[in-house]
Amino acid sequence: MEATAAELLIGMAILAAAIGIGGGLYEFVVLDPVWPNRPALVQPMHGGVSRKRFWIPAHIVFELLLVAALVAAWGAPGISRWLLIALATHAAMRIWSALDFIPKALAFERDEADSVSPDAARRWTRRSRLRLPLDLAKLAALLAAFWTAARSAGI
Repeated sequence: MEATAAELLIGMAILAAAIGIGGGLYEFVVLDPVWPNRPALVQPMHGGVSRKRFWIPAHIVFELLLVAALVAAWGAPGISRWLLIALATHAAMRIWSALDFIPKALAFERDEADSVSPDAARRWTRRSRLRLPLDLAKLAALLAAFWTAARSAGI
């Protein structure tokens, strides 16, 4: 059997969500333990990592795929319900990030390395980990949408 457009788009959204989780895990495991004491690691002007170069394209690709999957699956209530749950969890994480995490991350990147408070940076990294459950919930909802779509198609 051939996959439907909705199944393909949901599958690509799952991949994009998994890439986002991988990016978050990279930050948690590799960057976050070190950069509070060495802020230059997250300051592109000092040769550090430019997180924008990953996160902006990653979020744009995911959001476009999710919207396209919603459009393709809109007539299927079981599938669209799961996709709306994925959208809601993603929106909650993005709004929280926009109001709290992104402004602080940009301040850490802009400030001179010696003026960044290691304690403030560590608090930011600890709170940042709280976004992971929202990302995992989003991924679970996408997997449920894919499973529902595949089951309804008889795959």
